[in-house]
Amino acid sequence: MGVSALLATLFGPLLGSIAILFIHRDQTTAIKRTAMVISCVTFLLSLLMIPAFDASNTALQFVVNQPWIPALDAGFRLGVDGISLPLVLLTTLIMPIALLASYDSIGKSVKEYYALMLLLQFGMTGVFMAWDTFLFYVFWELILIPMYFIIGIWGGKDRIYAAIKFFLYTLVGSLLMLVAIVWLGLESQWAGHGFTADLTKLQQISSHVGFNVQQFLFWAFALSFLIKVPLFPLHTWLPDAHVQAPTAGSVILAGVLLKLGTYGLIRFNLGLFPQASVHFAEIISVFAVIGIVYGALVAMVQTDIKKLVAYSSVSHLGFVVLGIFSVTTEGVQGAVLQMVNHGISTPMLFLCVGVLYERRHTREIADYGGITKVMPRFAVLFAIAMFASVGLPGLNGFVGEFLTLLGAFKSQTLGSWTYAIISASGVIFAAVYLLWMFQRVMFGTNDNAENHHLRDLSRSEYWQLVPLALLAIWLGVNPKPLMNMSEKGVQAVVNWVQNPSTAAPTITVPTQAPHAAHSMNTHR
Repeated sequence: MGVSALLATLFGPLLGSIAILFIHRDQTTAIKRTAMVISCVTFLLSLLMIPAFDASNTALQFVVNQPWIPALDAGFRLGVDGISLPLVLLTTLIMPIALLASYDSIGKSVKEYYALMLLLQFGMTGVFMAWDTFLFYVFWELILIPMYFIIGIWGGKDRIYAAIKFFLYTLVGSLLMLVAIVWLGLESQWAGHGFTADLTKLQQISSHVGFNVQQFLFWAFALSFLIKVPLFPLHTWLPDAHVQAPTAGSVILAGVLLKLGTYGLIRFNLGLFPQASVHFAEIISVFAVIGIVYGALVAMVQTDIKKLVAYSSVSHLGFVVLGIFSVTTEGVQGAVLQMVNHGISTPMLFLCVGVLYERRHTREIADYGGITKVMPRFAVLFAIAMFASVGLPGLNGFVGEFLTLLGAFKSQTLGSWTYAIISASGVIFAAVYLLWMFQRVMFGTNDNAENHHLRDLSRSEYWQLVPLALLAIWLGVNPKPLMNMSEKGVQAVVNWVQNPSTAAPTITVPTQAPHAAHSMNTHR
């Protein structure tokens, strides 16, 4: 069941995207319903992987291994572990919500828009499932195409500038990654194992690569991923992309796309280059701390609500990077949790901004005030999103931030409490800029007559916001299921980085694993 659910989760959106191309462009209702049904069914199918997943097993599960390009030993190699499965589930959850947010706001080229959105989901899911460097790169590059057009066609007045900037930044990083992928394959060939793109084989040989080469390969991967995160000072494309993207584009960008970078850091940098990861942990953590403080301080002075939320992502993702390079179980697990938590709370904030924009067609904080009086139900959900982003205990943002700070505090790799202490100020700054924004928009004097008769949430907007609010509360009160899912996978990665002489993480699949029994060609 697990393998079938994995394949359906991956290919469902692709088939849906192709199906939409055969619907006449005038049948907009049919196009929207087809996309929505496909995304909802994909989400339900992805849930089938949860009961089939063995959280006590560090091995890769639901493995599919089909040869693709024999000369390069590149194959259609797929699977999930405790680190990637939560992100696959997050992707399948966020897409139906993003599509629902598009129903009333997207009026031109509807057919192309929904086809591109489902193609984007296919690419994002593939990145989290790929266990082949060549296949990973194909999915990674595939994501660029739909996101470029989503920003460039359906974005704001400066959409072309933002789309090109997003494309060029990511493409430059991707080319570095391609060089590293080819070099890794050649290292395998020079070691007598033949050229390969199989990540399981590369994990076994990469820690034995000369340290000078390992440093270069580490940075070739790291720069590509850090641009996608994005980490200071590689972040400048993000505010432009967020501000110009349609609401659904911002939801996908914040909810899933940024997590591709942090996931890559765990899977490739920590997974392939343990010695280099320890060696460069401090310098990357310095930039993570700078990003936490810088993103928060810049968010404080924004007058545009959407740009404020965009800069908050720079700050919040700094916590994730810090947790990863603390190289502690607490820090890395906190990073995984925070990836999911940020993927819930920040899309919810962007949806709230979209609700206001649809009614007033302005994102300037000064144009609002006293919205609580006319939109009380909206105010409650906006408050939940805001407090979750602040990291209020009882909501999902608290647990992840706490664990990343704890990991940084305990880290022997970083060797100093300074990282944790300075980063903790980011939590305080987050409270300042988010509470200040909320107070000015939702309370205060309502002097603008255009704010006096705004309607409260529609049924569609409830369906967008309420599921995320319930998840934020549930994960804040009971994060244990998510922590149990990721714990063994995180421990395997941390043990590997701290002691590269041990077996590399997730390189083996149990010979009689029920989840792998139906795979096409399970590798060991």
